[in-house]
Amino acid sequence: MLIGEYTHSIDPKKRVSLPAKFRKEVGKKVIMTHGLDNCLSIYTLKEWEKISEKLSGLSMGQADQRSFNRFMLAGAVETEVDSVGRILIPDFLKDYAKLKTKVVLTGVYNHIEIWDEKMWRIYKQKIENQADALAEKLGEIGVI
Repeated sequence: MLIGEYTHSIDPKKRVSLPAKFRKEVGKKVIMTHGLDNCLSIYTLKEWEKISEKLSGLSMGQADQRSFNRFMLAGAVETEVDSVGRILIPDFLKDYAKLKTKVVLTGVYNHIEIWDEKMWRIYKQKIENQADALAEKLGEIGVI
């Protein structure tokens, strides 16, 4: 399970180190793609198979489903985790997530997200301010 929050820097060659705890779980190759809320999402190959299988079941006749498929699949790249645990972030994904030098890597159960540090702080504050209301909604559907 991928959990936690870690701040790292992107080096001049557009590489970022995965936290040691994440490296143990992801293996030598990962899939990186557009995430929601302007972050990047990183999946293990096994988890990506599950995600892409679900995406392949979406209707190509429905514009919103077709668009989401393109968003996730066309933006996906397979990348290697190098011998010291770094991954290369392609320019188009770096631009999409507006990544600067400092980034935050978050473990979100089955995937890792990469956020620009400033954008993460803003998002995190917003969610912290809504935590009680979110818990109420989750309680109504029996999650907590």
